[in-house]
Amino acid sequence: MADPAAVQNRVPEPWAGADGEIAEEEYEEEEEEELDERAAAALEREKVQSVFRRLSSDLVGIRVHDVIIRGNAKTREELIEAEVADLLRSTTTVQDLLSAAADASARLRGLDVFEAVNITLDAGPPELPGTTNVIIEVVEPAIPISGNAGVFSKPEAKAWSLEGAVKWKNLAGYADIWDASVAYGWDQTTEEFDVRGALPFGFWNAALNVGVGAGVVLPLARGFMNSSTPVTDRFNLGGHSSPVCSLGGISSLLGFRTRGVGPTEARRLVPGESEDGSAAVPGRDYLGGDLAVSAFADLSFDLPLKVFRDAGIHGHAFLTAGNLVKLSEGQYKNFSLDEFRRSFRSSAGVGIILPTKLFRVEVNYCYILKQSQHDSGKTGIQFSFSSPS
Repeated sequence: MADPAAVQNRVPEPWAGADGEIAEEEYEEEEEEELDERAAAALEREKVQSVFRRLSSDLVGIRVHDVIIRGNAKTREELIEAEVADLLRSTTTVQDLLSAAADASARLRGLDVFEAVNITLDAGPPELPGTTNVIIEVVEPAIPISGNAGVFSKPEAKAWSLEGAVKWKNLAGYADIWDASVAYGWDQTTEEFDVRGALPFGFWNAALNVGVGAGVVLPLARGFMNSSTPVTDRFNLGGHSSPVCSLGGISSLLGFRTRGVGPTEARRLVPGESEDGSAAVPGRDYLGGDLAVSAFADLSFDLPLKVFRDAGIHGHAFLTAGNLVKLSEGQYKNFSLDEFRRSFRSSAGVGIILPTKLFRVEVNYCYILKQSQHDSGKTGIQFSFSSPS
């Protein structure tokens, strides 16, 4: 006979009775759910690995059904389409599409008007198997205006200046960039204004870059119109650097020597004759100007050969123009707006651009359209080295 105390103190097992059966069933269900989750995760990993194995070994055909653009509240949709739509639609395999998506993202970031660019691939319509929709999401800056200011010293002129710059991006929605800068010194003030824009086209990866810059230097001392400005503070025109890659302000004038445009004066002639006995002819020094205006238009485009396109080598046609005059030392009395307009120097040409990681090389043929008597301009081949754009 069983001990009553032992029977009284016996604790039922968790699965004993009806309650125990329910607890056992719940435990088994939890185990089954955990196993199902593990199996699903393993199956998903296997699918992903299978996709990667297939992409690495075989070309997977695909066709872009649509390019969907989101987030462009300000930027024109046709601008984004012109930059990347043809690049994406021309792909025929998944591998090519992934590479094209990376290139498209780099192109859009290169416009310098987006904070972020994300490109994802989504399945196309069910009735069109083997297709995909490319979704481009751009993030535009909440505040498109930026600026900076600082105090700078000029040891060579023994002067200090307060300088500031303002940049407004994408004002018209075409990836245009507006720049304005101003500098205030103790003895003179310099004001510069620069407007630049880029308009892409839907063929040959072509884009038109345009820019207009202007600047003026005026001494602030008493009787400033009759005083002189330091040569180091004056504007100069000319140079071989690309106007597209210049940092702003007065752009270069291709085809003209650096500091080879504008007012000049004869150098002092040292008494004596030349070696052949003829009278020595003095050279001329370029003085620069207190008022300068420059403008450029540059049309870049892909070259027809694929080997050039793959290397990033492309062509361009350009037109540059500019002028500068002295206003100080009483020269403002002789200033005529109509004469200033008529005496604009200009050049045009075509060239090939070779981009590298370190710098941008341009081989240009420059044709001088107009120059003044003492300008140093020359029609012919010109090499240009600029920072990468």
